[in-house]
Amino acid sequence: MRLEQAVQSAISLEGKIRDLYINAYKECKDEAGKRFFAMLRDDEQYHMDYLRDRLNELKERGEMQYPDILTHVPSANEIESCVADAEKHLSVEDRGVLQQMLSNALRVEVRTSEFYAKMVSSSEGDVQGMFARFLEIENSHIAAVQAELDYVMNTGYWFGIKEFDME
Repeated sequence: MRLEQAVQSAISLEGKIRDLYINAYKECKDEAGKRFFAMLRDDEQYHMDYLRDRLNELKERGEMQYPDILTHVPSANEIESCVADAEKHLSVEDRGVLQQMLSNALRVEVRTSEFYAKMVSSSEGDVQGMFARFLEIENSHIAAVQAELDYVMNTGYWFGIKEFDME
């Protein structure tokens, strides 16, 4: 895949997940859930803007610069606080809707992460570093969405770690 085509594909994927978070934000009734979806929406919008800037550089100058890529994803403690706040206010119906939104988000985040993993393995140099950073960020999105989903579903797991054991 040519570099220009790879960046355009990345922009398209980031747009799809950003739109998913926009819709989830609109549908979510819980304020803590809205904050979570807004944070991810803003991160995906930033990714799109970053990638569009790189694509414009490539088209105009034939090369790209690679400034640092930032993320809005908070620490595990901040996510836990947000989830705990949401737990206090979620009705059974809201929990089901939130579970569905998070499940959809998880599927798209995994697909996006797989794309970036493919780009990392098929590129080199600064371009590979850029895609590697996006892979790192998307993997943190997966962890955040999975943590929210585990909490909403009461699985007893938090970031893949069993929180309690009945034995």
